[in-house]
Amino acid sequence: MADNPFDAETVHEIFKLVWRRKTQDRERGESTDDLQNEAVGGASKKRRRPTTANANALKLSCELLRIFVAEAVQRAAIIAEAEGLEKVEATHLERVLPQLLLDF
Repeated sequence: MADNPFDAETVHEIFKLVWRRKTQDRERGESTDDLQNEAVGGASKKRRRPTTANANALKLSCELLRIFVAEAVQRAAIIAEAEGLEKVEATHLERVLPQLLLDF
């Protein structure tokens, strides 16, 4: 895994961005629920802990991402070769992604 082209810090920043957005969406939903709960009798608000990822989980995520991209490129290359082309184009990737997502 030492030669993985995906930087664990970059993947961690992406995860944090997604977690932040999900928290904001959840809080927006709760704000409307809070108004409804206050009218009904008031419910206690849940305490939220910050979401984190340990180093091994980040390394594993990078490796999974590397394998996913390699498989996508390999499948797209097979389609390009079948069409007699030497370059993989975006359309080749678009054609393999639905099945690739199902396989992963």
